[in-house]
Amino acid sequence: MSAVSASPFPHFGWRQRWICFCGIVWRESLRFLHQRERFVSALVRPLVWLFIFAAGFRQTLGISIIPPYDTYVLYEVYITPGLMAMIQLFNGMQSSLSMVYDRELGSMRMLLVSPAPRWFLLTSKLIAGVAVSILQVYAYLIVAYFWEIEPPSPWGYVTVLPALALSGLMLGALGMLLSSLIRQLENFAGVMNFVIFPMFFASSALYPLWRVREGSPWLADACLLNPFTHAVELVRFAFYEKIDWLSLGVVVGCTLAFLGAAILAYDPSRGILMRRGG
Repeated sequence: MSAVSASPFPHFGWRQRWICFCGIVWRESLRFLHQRERFVSALVRPLVWLFIFAAGFRQTLGISIIPPYDTYVLYEVYITPGLMAMIQLFNGMQSSLSMVYDRELGSMRMLLVSPAPRWFLLTSKLIAGVAVSILQVYAYLIVAYFWEIEPPSPWGYVTVLPALALSGLMLGALGMLLSSLIRQLENFAGVMNFVIFPMFFASSALYPLWRVREGSPWLADACLLNPFTHAVELVRFAFYEKIDWLSLGVVVGCTLAFLGAAILAYDPSRGILMRRGG
């Protein structure tokens, strides 16, 4: 009787979870190292905005004294936190693309049928993607340093790390949730165009919200409802060794909501994949 009721898998303790977590992180790291064009493309996008777009609008779009800045700043200084968040946004969507790709090849299904809890597997994959995005952001900051864009003190590079981790978790969880809605790889580009560009342009990444409100009050309200706006502001304040408590609360709340919805969506008994035959 005890043999029948026994679990077919051994006890999945913390040691086994740690081994599983290290394996997922190692796999994502190898994938990132083998896809060098992914690293280059992640840097090309923000550098184009920094070197070309910001240089052209340097004189016309100077930013007045607004928190967290204590003085007037140039436009390229203002958009740097937004470009840091943009790297994480695109990386989160790239990670969701890899999940759709793995699901088509069957490797994702092999991962999800392991004895590890489903929430643990998805969270581990999310953390691995965030670690990759943080490396990309710091590579961008190294280039921006030679463009004379840096925090007021070297501690800014340290205080921005928790903000990058939280914003990366939120954007990665959003990408994970979207990956559960996409059945075929061919549909990915169309869905992403309706997510990435509205989130990026309808935010405070490229221009302060007070300037947006001068031209369109309803658009400014829409930007305030955009989670990406709060991710940008969280990174912006942390880069200057400050905390935006409203943005912190919104980012943490959205992270929990997106991750919880993604875990439910990947549940074969009641998730979206089961209802759609995935």
